[in-house]
Amino acid sequence: MQLRPIYNNFLKELKLIYDPNEAEAITHLIFEELACFSKASLITEPNKEVNPQKNFLLENALHLLKQNKPVQYVIGHTWFYQLKFKVNEAVLIPRPETEELVSEVISFINIHHKKNCLDIGTGSGCIPISIKKNIPALNISAMDVSLDALKVAKENAAFHHTQINFLHHDFLNESKWPALENFDVIVSNPPYIPIVEKTMLASNVADNEPALALFVPTDDPLLFYRKIAAFAKTNLNNGGAIFMETHVDYAQDVAQLFTENGFKATVKKDFFENDRIVIANLFR
Repeated sequence: MQLRPIYNNFLKELKLIYDPNEAEAITHLIFEELACFSKASLITEPNKEVNPQKNFLLENALHLLKQNKPVQYVIGHTWFYQLKFKVNEAVLIPRPETEELVSEVISFINIHHKKNCLDIGTGSGCIPISIKKNIPALNISAMDVSLDALKVAKENAAFHHTQINFLHHDFLNESKWPALENFDVIVSNPPYIPIVEKTMLASNVADNEPALALFVPTDDPLLFYRKIAAFAKTNLNNGGAIFMETHVDYAQDVAQLFTENGFKATVKKDFFENDRIVIANLFR
């Protein structure tokens, strides 16, 4: 079968579940990543025969997309901070807002010449790996409760030739904290969506991305931030800082929590002008 009819059918099917612009963007991405057909190919080689193997990959991708599987999981990777990361159902798909979090961390470390950093809830490893690529001399540890997530993170670290100290810990279990060292910087994009909001999320997120990394109890939305504040009291060096991504509705509450625990806390907006990042500094 020829390229243009296959493309047209793919796009037609996706428009049934995505808006036209998103359907077109996803279609181009799938054709380029899975079948090596660029946008230019559609113009210069519309009658090119698509071999059975590539056609099978495209048909399978369309089947998965129609089941609301995120396109990043379908192609097996995504881009974050200008780096390519493997992703699958064990890890969250990195978001642009988290790139802003990484930029804040990198800027702070470079200005204040900090030596070591901990990422809590690392998932795909996109945060520590991106930081390490920009500050090679930095000592970075990254923890996650999920062994499947750590497997992906370790593969991404190896792919990018970055040395990260990965730790398998349930951060909520305070009995594990004494075994951890002290850090100059703590960064985290923890679970922060109250479970009651699950029905408000797009199905490709709610039904595919790991619930463990997304949701917190409805009656305790600040669970992870409260634990991070308690941990930082003993394991954050003087002059250090904590960088956290937050739910837009709870950023001010997170800042207040840290202020009440003796930190100097500030809230920063993301590029959508939403309260998104809380930075807490410690001066003993």
